[in-house]
Amino acid sequence: MDDLYREQIIDRFKNPRHRGELDPHDYTYEDDNPLCGDRIRVDVRVDGQERVTEAAFSGVGCAISQASADLLTEAIVGKSLAEVRRISKDDILEMLGIELGPVRLKCALLSLKVLKAGVYGVEALEQDLT
Repeated sequence: MDDLYREQIIDRFKNPRHRGELDPHDYTYEDDNPLCGDRIRVDVRVDGQERVTEAAFSGVGCAISQASADLLTEAIVGKSLAEVRRISKDDILEMLGIELGPVRLKCALLSLKVLKAGVYGVEALEQDLT
């Protein structure tokens, strides 16, 4: 089973479905992981009912950070901002489907940190990611 998920990570890294930038966007945020140099930006567009209509990411980084960003941006399209705010680190780990050590965990969660900073506010991040 791990091999299937590893293939998905490599595929998402090499062929991202949601790479790009949205201009205009309703929410955006960018941050990096200084330990490894990964940098992610997430742009989100919402409709009048605060439902995500489009999401995109840009940046550089390892296969895990890029695959995580691609899977996350895909997963939030169609969700309300309230639903997006409830996405947890466990949801990200389930999307990736493999066990990660502490260093790789930071790579996987960077896109979630960036997304939440953009749509929820920076102050809520520490509580959500612990």
